[in-house]
Amino acid sequence: MEFKPFIYNAKQEQIPVSIAPMTDADAQKTISAWQTAWTSDYLSDLRLEKYAAKLDEELIALGAYEILKNALVVHIAYMEAQPESNPTLDGGKPQYTGLGRLMIALGIKLSIDNGFAGDVILEAKTTALAKHYEKDFGAILLPTFQSSAPRYLIADDAAKQIFLTYLSE
Repeated sequence: MEFKPFIYNAKQEQIPVSIAPMTDADAQKTISAWQTAWTSDYLSDLRLEKYAAKLDEELIALGAYEILKNALVVHIAYMEAQPESNPTLDGGKPQYTGLGRLMIALGIKLSIDNGFAGDVILEAKTTALAKHYEKDFGAILLPTFQSSAPRYLIADDAAKQIFLTYLSE
């Protein structure tokens, strides 16, 4: 079995994509056009492994992952879709869909690759995302500190179902 990442175009056709470590050139592309500049101090943290999803040479999503060996989990510190496919910026007409699910699946893969059980944690930036994580990904709300964003765990069967979507022989 092999991890075969893909997304969907506007016609809901499955399109294969590549995923590789994020480059400085990838980060530079986000400075003025994306919701977040991936050159920020927060995203420049050396503890984070950053990956770029691309369709040919088109940068379509980025993800920052923290391998938490003491907790046996991967923390998805941040993920973002290109502006044309980002629900906050795309005006309800995304160029591509399935980018968030793909970046979560990559976190699950990193968890497995590091000898963990495929468990990932992530924070919901908005109430809508929190509901989306619960409904569409089977995420479980974790206790959080009073001032922090809602933190979720995707594990067990929920993580397995997401990951299996991207496996093929």
